[in-house]
Amino acid sequence: MARVLPVVQPRKLAKVPFVELADGRLQGVVSSGSDIERVYVSSITAGSHGLNCSTNNNRPCGGLRGSPCKHLQALVDEAVLQYGVDRVTRYLRIEVDGELSSGADLVARLRGRPESSPAAVVFSRFLRHLAYLELPETTEPIPELHWFPAMGAVR
Repeated sequence: MARVLPVVQPRKLAKVPFVELADGRLQGVVSSGSDIERVYVSSITAGSHGLNCSTNNNRPCGGLRGSPCKHLQALVDEAVLQYGVDRVTRYLRIEVDGELSSGADLVARLRGRPESSPAAVVFSRFLRHLAYLELPETTEPIPELHWFPAMGAVR
């Protein structure tokens, strides 16, 4: 049975509604600051620290020019809230020579360059998570989620 880890700190989902450590990347969906109908799919590859940020229809982010854009910075900040700075640091394989306490500390140590990464995979995972919000309230098991432990089963 898989252990479900609690969130390190509560997150506000308006700016970064989806963040995950998966597929060898820190990846997620970040809302646009200028257009309510636009979202960015952002990711940082573990190890190489390759940076990617584009709209959900693969238009490149204008702020990603050799260093992390504001969407990637927001993604890292929310990942630190969700998973904790130590776990994100280990996952991304960031070399630490001192104390890290924030997402800004992590971003300052990234040495990657922009690289292409398909936004569709991350965006479809986000949409899949949204679909669960539309399900009617029930106490019955949901077949797709059968692998989650029952409440209180794992402590």
